[in-house]
Amino acid sequence: MIKLTVEEENFLSIYKTYSKRELIENVNAALPFMDGEIQELAVRALRKIDALTEAEYGSLAVFAAEDE
Repeated sequence: MIKLTVEEENFLSIYKTYSKRELIENVNAALPFMDGEIQELAVRALRKIDALTEAEYGSLAVFAAEDE
């Protein structure tokens, strides 16, 4: 199983869907509108998600960090 950073988890929580394919499509569609560091974070997270099977993606628990 992959290991996501807190930043990657927070980023992916914005785009979280029930389908790995849909998440990848949504993030790829948004990539041109992202600036440097966020775009690098998105690409890094996409590489990790792409390596997962649909079943592994489905069991991935991604939740945004709560404000304290």
